[in-house]
Amino acid sequence: MVRILLADDHKLFRQGLRALIDKNDELNVVGEARNGREAIQMAAKSSPRVVIMDISMPDMNGIEATRRIAERNPSIKIIALSMHSNRRLVLEILKAGARGYLLKDCAFEELMTAIRTIMDGKIYLSPEISDTMIKDYIRNSTQKKDGSVFSILSSREQEVLQLLAEGRTAKQIAYKLDLSVKTIETHRQKIMNKLGIHSIAEMTKYAIREGLTSLDR
Repeated sequence: MVRILLADDHKLFRQGLRALIDKNDELNVVGEARNGREAIQMAAKSSPRVVIMDISMPDMNGIEATRRIAERNPSIKIIALSMHSNRRLVLEILKAGARGYLLKDCAFEELMTAIRTIMDGKIYLSPEISDTMIKDYIRNSTQKKDGSVFSILSSREQEVLQLLAEGRTAKQIAYKLDLSVKTIETHRQKIMNKLGIHSIAEMTKYAIREGLTSLDR
């Protein structure tokens, strides 16, 4: 039986997915996480074989959570299950360590196929994602691409940017990350300098555009 951890900030979606999984004798849900930080903690405690990971979650996004889980326990297989078909996000979460990528409107049978595929040591991409990536690659293959947030900012800077964009103060972020307020303020200034951004409002718009967070909170 495959032990599954669900990571998604929408409770109704988690409940619906869990109900489908519970009907399958091959799978067993061992936990539900509401954000990336919880997913990391629960992955360490419950030892799942597979994590089904959303990308846009509050507090910590699925890309950073995937990176940290994969670094700490490479044997855990991670499948991204997201509403986003953006090629850059697909590439970033695969680089972070995910072994599969599906869209949230997929059929449950496709999720089962993806789980079996990654358990066999292969990568699974939904047909829609594969098609999008191929078309984007062909369209952009001869064009110079601008750097994304994932290549411009460090992992810690991405984390601070997300929390700032979600309305946290420097003091709140310092407490959450066990850092000093001065360190957070230094990170904030570096982020602004690197991105050429001069206000929290601009940072918030940028974080949403890059997929670090969303307005749907």
